[in-house]
Amino acid sequence: MNAPTTVLVVDDHALVREGLSTVLDLQPDLSVVGTAATVAEARTAHDQYSPDVVVTDLQLPDGTGLDIVRTLRARRPEIGLVVVTMHAGDEQILAAMQAGASGFVGKDAPSSEVVAAARRSAAAPGAFVCAGLVQAVVRQRDSRARALTEREHSVLLLLAEGLGSAGIGDRLFLAESTAKSDIARIYHKLGAANRAQALVTAMRSGLLSSVNPTSR
Repeated sequence: MNAPTTVLVVDDHALVREGLSTVLDLQPDLSVVGTAATVAEARTAHDQYSPDVVVTDLQLPDGTGLDIVRTLRARRPEIGLVVVTMHAGDEQILAAMQAGASGFVGKDAPSSEVVAAARRSAAAPGAFVCAGLVQAVVRQRDSRARALTEREHSVLLLLAEGLGSAGIGDRLFLAESTAKSDIARIYHKLGAANRAQALVTAMRSGLLSSVNPTSR
């Protein structure tokens, strides 16, 4: 029989910390080896127990769970890192993903989801899993799209016509370098790596009603 996956639980509320620990420790394949209430305690406990998985709250007295996630992800690529929090908005979900978390679960979710997240994170620590991830990414993309300036929108329309930076500069009476900078900002705001991705995102966000199929 394989050894159980070891878990460190981090939460500044004793009842929550004990509740999570009990739920996880009841699983035959999971074993809670330690608990902590702060970022500092978590780092000390990690060094003492070297757990396979850390389940941490987002808000802690001396920092955030993301501080723990960033530090441990840099040190141990193989560790599972799960954020469990009441603050489960788009900003928090995306921040956890960018910090290197393996999973994100709201505290209002069933305890079975925390158990499942701990197991998944141990098996695939580099794969971020969150129930609302797709919706959060879409909302962020749409928010960025709405942030386009009037000139950037004009540049976007010309990109949809198939013009390059030189042609866009000529049409809008801009230097080509300025047009290139505008295009780069549009790509960034739309979360796109190239023209095709930018146009698809713009259409989905309602910034473009249609795209010329010959556009490149």
